[in-house]
Amino acid sequence: PQAASTRTDVRNCSADPPYLPSTATNTTARLAALRGAMRAHGVHAYIVPSTDAHMSEYIAERDSRLGWLTGFTGSAGTAVVTHDKAALWTDSRYWTQAERQMDCNWELQRTTWITSIGLWIMEAVPVGGNISLDPFLFSIDTWNSYSQALHGSGRTLLPIETNLVDQVWGDQRPPPASGEIYSLPAAFTGSSWQEKVAGIRLQMEQHVRRPTAVLLSGLEETAWLFNLRGDDIPYTPVFYSYTLLTNASISCATETWGYRGCHGCPWGGDAVPGHATPSLPLQEKLLEESYSPVMLAKAVKNAKEQEMLRAAHVRDAVAVIQYLLWLEKMVPQGQVDEFSGAQHVDMLRQAQEHSCGPSFQTISASG
Repeated sequence: PQAASTRTDVRNCSADPPYLPSTATNTTARLAALRGAMRAHGVHAYIVPSTDAHMSEYIAERDSRLGWLTGFTGSAGTAVVTHDKAALWTDSRYWTQAERQMDCNWELQRTTWITSIGLWIMEAVPVGGNISLDPFLFSIDTWNSYSQALHGSGRTLLPIETNLVDQVWGDQRPPPASGEIYSLPAAFTGSSWQEKVAGIRLQMEQHVRRPTAVLLSGLEETAWLFNLRGDDIPYTPVFYSYTLLTNASISCATETWGYRGCHGCPWGGDAVPGHATPSLPLQEKLLEESYSPVMLAKAVKNAKEQEMLRAAHVRDAVAVIQYLLWLEKMVPQGQVDEFSGAQHVDMLRQAQEHSCGPSFQTISASG
């Protein structure tokens, strides 16, 4: 194996001049533009996470702010940019990938701890500096962790609702999703949306703290509750939305209902088009951030859902068996690699009834 120091597929920032592989992204202009926006807002450090405003596991290209800014396309990471430094924190799955994709504007921090990010910020930003972020991209728990990491340091954690990466990304940023929101057939659900809403309200009544409203920001929660689906995110049949469910009303806000049809939005509550989102509940009214009766209910599968799950696994098993037979025939001929294998098994699965595509990019084989 090549020694790490002579590898040509990763960057070498200590060489003179620095060596960058063809897979690295030139981020000089992007960083310069971001730093200009930071100065305009009086910001000394800006934190960019890898998630979207709904803490989704998979995100749309439009929300891939970390990837656009750094060149790094792994699914987990955090970037911090100051006036003269830039660093990325990610876990060991992605260290080699980061060294292939980032240019020498970036330091790679081989950890994900918020305490580590806080220490780096305190070293890079003088006392009195403002540390900013987009509050829509951070959970209350993560916000509290950053507050704790910087507590007593003389630096201020300052949320700015204008996302500075979006501002400098400008019209190069991919457009919002435009696919239709559609209703899932009753044959697949086992419960109507009315039954689900009634069940959630009963859980709210029986909860020890008797909440009168629940705000749903997880996209799969709204999709499950109303038996609706969409295609706003690759591999995930959801649509961008927030739902505020009280014991007497339902309000559902989505960025894109103003632009597309919604087949099956029959409840008597409000559907808010345009770019409206329910304002976050006042802190003193927030009972807890971890309680979601919808996630609890969604996790318990009814008889119809169990039947559908088993049937889906049988159909998938047929496709995998067909794939294994194909591999037995093709591999000895040297006519298959991981990519063509992935394409073939995707095709076999697509041929099965009710297939809507894979649930993540297919990992077909190794070697």
